[in-house]
Amino acid sequence: MRVSRFLLAVSGLALAVAGLAAAQVGAVGQTAAAGGQVAAVAPQLVILDTDIGDDIDDAFALALALHSPELRLLGITTEYGDTELRAKLVDRFLGAVGRSDISVDIGIPTPHENVFTQAAYAQKRILPPADQCTMQLLSVSQIPVPKREQDRYDACEKDRQDAIGFILRSARAHPAKITLIAIGPLFNVQAAIERDPETFRKLKRVVMMGGSIYRGYDGKNGEKRPPDAEWNISRDPAGLRALLGSGVPVFMMPLDSTQIHLETEEREAIFSHGSPLTDQLTLLYHQWLAGNAGHANAPTLFDPVAVAYAVRPELCPVRPMRLEVDDKGFTRPVDGPPNAQVCLKSDEKGFLELLLGRIAKDDPR
Repeated sequence: MRVSRFLLAVSGLALAVAGLAAAQVGAVGQTAAAGGQVAAVAPQLVILDTDIGDDIDDAFALALALHSPELRLLGITTEYGDTELRAKLVDRFLGAVGRSDISVDIGIPTPHENVFTQAAYAQKRILPPADQCTMQLLSVSQIPVPKREQDRYDACEKDRQDAIGFILRSARAHPAKITLIAIGPLFNVQAAIERDPETFRKLKRVVMMGGSIYRGYDGKNGEKRPPDAEWNISRDPAGLRALLGSGVPVFMMPLDSTQIHLETEEREAIFSHGSPLTDQLTLLYHQWLAGNAGHANAPTLFDPVAVAYAVRPELCPVRPMRLEVDDKGFTRPVDGPPNAQVCLKSDEKGFLELLLGRIAKDDPR
């Protein structure tokens, strides 16, 4: 089984390396200044922490991150529930769009009450031509594989089980340069703070989707409701308390600013585009639709708002607030020094224009 995996990996290794090099070159010099001079604009270093596979908005968030040249996605860490199956989903997605160079690390598994609507996609993972671990091998030209190369591969695969270690190693390697975009419950974040709070503080910032300040989940007919214990926070209230006290700047996109719906016209513009990226979104959308009876056809794009903020902060202006988090997951504003920057209203039209302009077009890199 291992040998066959190596053979499959080797067959596409050169192609994957060439694709990675092209992607990196495209990200270096994107902005042409007057007079024909090219200004090198360094993209933001980003880690995406996601509970992809239940709701569909995580997949759209990942797609937006992949097609935003302002971001350099160092890795994806999976969060909450069956984190290994979520990693397989991400592996298949990245392989399908030619981005298997991106690290995928498995987060802390937890009890899971939600329906994993996109499990079938994850379970039918197609092995990419060369994943991050395979690309670290010195040589696989000999069969059986030499012990040194096998040991390197095995160590990488073992390391992949530790998303917390990946976050901390990345923060240590790139101090004050990494934005962690957290779009799920905060178990991985909490664990990273507990393991090494000093290193966690080396993150530049955390941009997160979560919380409910003045607006709860809208009613079925769009009616506004009072604040709720928002789902991401209610799974792990202690995680948000730890984050707010960590010393890392926190930028929060709560329910107040993230209940943006992807209506039929916008969905069809994406699904009819026919690129590898939009084909994956189409598959995942239909599994989500079939796997959770009772929800509307128009998904609510909570999580992509956090990615959009990292790219275009003017789409979701923030204000300083001090928040307290109770044991049910309510996030209440209180008096005192601010511990978060919070967006209470987003530019929904501008957000949708950004989303469609990025993912319903070919990769701009």
